[in-house]
Amino acid sequence: MTAEALPAELRRTIVQLARTPRLLVACDYDGTLAPIVADPNAAKPLPESVHALRSLASLPATTTAVISGRALRDLATLSRLPSEVHLVGSHGSEFDVGFVHELEPQATELRTALQRGLQDIVAGNDGVSLEAKPASVAVHVRRADAAVAERVLDEVRSGPATWDGVQVTEGKAVIELAVVQTDKGNALDALRHQVGATAAIFLGDDVTDEKAFARLHGPDLGLKVGEGDTLAQFRVADTTQVATALAFLMEERRTWLYGEQAPPIERLTMLSNERTVALLTPDARLTWMCHPGPDSAAVFADLLGGPGAGHFSIRPHGGNGAPRSPLPLGQRYVPGTMTVETRWSRLLVTDYLEHGVDGHRTDLIRVITGETTASIEFAPRPEFGQVPVRLVPESGGLRVMGTSEPMVLRSPAIQWEITSDGMHESARAVVEASDDAPIVLELRCGTEDLDPSEQTESERRDAADVYWSDWLETLTLPALERDLVGRSALTLRGLCNTDTGGIMAAATTSLPEEIGGVRNWDYRYCWLRDGSMTAQALVTLGSTDEAEGFLNWLHGVLETLPGPERLHPLYSLQGTSLGPEAVIDSLPGYAGSRPVRVGNLADQQVQLDVFGPVVELVSHLAAARGALRDRDWELVKAMAGAVSHRWFEPDHGIWEERDQPRHHVYSKVMCWVTLDRAVKLAEQYGREPESGWNALRDEISQDVIKNGWQPDVQAFTTAYEGSDLDAASLHVGLSGLIDPSDDRFRATVTAIESELRSGSTVYRYRRDDGLPGDEGGFHLCAAWLIEAYLLIGRRTEAEELFQQIVDTAGPTGLLAEEYDPIAERSLGNHPQAYSHLGLIRCAQLLSQ
Repeated sequence: MTAEALPAELRRTIVQLARTPRLLVACDYDGTLAPIVADPNAAKPLPESVHALRSLASLPATTTAVISGRALRDLATLSRLPSEVHLVGSHGSEFDVGFVHELEPQATELRTALQRGLQDIVAGNDGVSLEAKPASVAVHVRRADAAVAERVLDEVRSGPATWDGVQVTEGKAVIELAVVQTDKGNALDALRHQVGATAAIFLGDDVTDEKAFARLHGPDLGLKVGEGDTLAQFRVADTTQVATALAFLMEERRTWLYGEQAPPIERLTMLSNERTVALLTPDARLTWMCHPGPDSAAVFADLLGGPGAGHFSIRPHGGNGAPRSPLPLGQRYVPGTMTVETRWSRLLVTDYLEHGVDGHRTDLIRVITGETTASIEFAPRPEFGQVPVRLVPESGGLRVMGTSEPMVLRSPAIQWEITSDGMHESARAVVEASDDAPIVLELRCGTEDLDPSEQTESERRDAADVYWSDWLETLTLPALERDLVGRSALTLRGLCNTDTGGIMAAATTSLPEEIGGVRNWDYRYCWLRDGSMTAQALVTLGSTDEAEGFLNWLHGVLETLPGPERLHPLYSLQGTSLGPEAVIDSLPGYAGSRPVRVGNLADQQVQLDVFGPVVELVSHLAAARGALRDRDWELVKAMAGAVSHRWFEPDHGIWEERDQPRHHVYSKVMCWVTLDRAVKLAEQYGREPESGWNALRDEISQDVIKNGWQPDVQAFTTAYEGSDLDAASLHVGLSGLIDPSDDRFRATVTAIESELRSGSTVYRYRRDDGLPGDEGGFHLCAAWLIEAYLLIGRRTEAEELFQQIVDTAGPTGLLAEEYDPIAERSLGNHPQAYSHLGLIRCAQLLSQ
């Protein structure tokens, strides 16, 4: 029996229950795990239920238990359940086999008297039997005639059941008299408390199970087996459906804990139209897309939650009984564009985000060509899958209902099959692909329009491709790794928002720095530092529009503040402050890496390094233009003023550690950079510097040299306090604060190489930063070390490390934030601006 046989609302509730942090799964035995049979000693559990309980028990943060009316010893012998499953006998009075030895003498005497009295009552009555337990005696009448059974039960009720100290529990054709408190509800509560469960499910068929159902609350789930009045929320017919429900719970729980089979991060490919982004897996599954903006809630979050979180898939159709679809032959960008082609032997899927649509719209175009049969599955899940979705077929395609933003899928002439999981609907179709008559699917978010477009698909694709390729032609690319640098430039441009000028640090949230770990952050926002460095990289290639847009965005942010020293490290792409950081509990995370976060607490940190990259960007932009705009000079003065107000404070630093602020060397260096570049801009462009800039620049320089250099370590360290190392401290020499020929810089390079470099990557630091787990090496840190190698004359090492970075790029040329040299896989959000701007910088330096 498959899970589809269960009621849709029950399936939906089980899915939600499976996502609780700590789960308790408890059930009755007879009539629940094992069918009711005439001979109680022949009641065997269904193998499927045993397998499900064992599998659940093996999962982390998951506890399973059987709470039965049977004596604990008999329950263990009969059920033969694995040791991972906790057994509770005698309606909750026995939690271990040696319980009988714990009875008080008075209770032991009472139990002996009960057994004698009940023996007298049942003597001579055919079909009636006694079951002796360590703390109780049960009278079974299942095999007796109805009249005999009722007479015996009445004698028990009016006799021993009335004795002082006796606890009475009645079930189906059984009455049990105990000398201790017996209550399945109490047993459930005890288990819940012991394991710290955040939610529980209890399954049972008997009236004695109602005491457990009565204790359920909040996200708990009660499941009644069979007929009869009940406090349980849901009901299944029999033990076979119990096995189905447990198996479904196990699959959902395992998926939530570990995630689906996640594609390698570096093999994900980004689409962009400079307003939003989307990610494709290597087999053309739309795995990530947000709307109305890239920092909004996800419509498709398969990347972080598996298919149930939303996806849009196209693949060759295997047919009934055929093996699963073959892997694609390859995936590539159309050269010089952001259009992606995924190819099988007789199928080609082409994807791009349309340019030129209204600002409130996101239009994804998917084109199917070839000479084969293809399967399409469309499963939108707006708001990270937290709102119900209905799909309504119309002549022009599908209308998505239940969303705050209108959404349609234009797909004329396609016959869709609509299915439901109880909360969301999905659409499936099988189509015949043809080179002569391409099948065009248009996902339109932000509109209800299902009418044909005024332009043909070919015209729209050409417009998108020409936009990117014409821009790429304007750049001056280095000779070394020219194509890869061009792809990096396109990627950086794709992370820019032309409507606002904001620049995303990365396209995703919560891709892990350690598989299964908690270092999962939301990078879909605009950091002053990252945005400045991205725009600067594009200026060095010959494109200034991004820098001008970003500086205009920053001017808009400053207009909302009482002073530049109050700048936050990051803002939304619209230039507004972020809301509170939150966790999407319903998503299992990439490869089970939780929590999935939206928002970023770094928004509230003090990061004093952010002013330096802004002034460096202005300096590069002025050099490219041959002039310094008055507005940009005002920005320089604002950044220098912010430094003069706050440079001496401790801060959280470039890595945004969620720990106590420190006097970070990198932050002090960037404060020096702010003033140094401001002084030079004034000299070069005939501007009037503020009095005190020169003196303060020298003061900060002397402060860094005095307090940042640690003779015992022979390096500039992370901060004035401590001896730990940080790759960012390389900027003491990279920035020019000290001459790269200075022995102290050479020693710092050697120390960082020794402690932080591991093969093909460089870790940012090795210290305890207050968070559990590990992380990969940062591509940006490797880029800094390459530049440092070149400055001290170690070109061979620089070339070797650069080639190792190049080798970690995915098949379509994209780089994530980090790299794990042991597992040889990418980590962190993807694609990451830091990584691509670092690659561009290194290629330029090595090409000189």
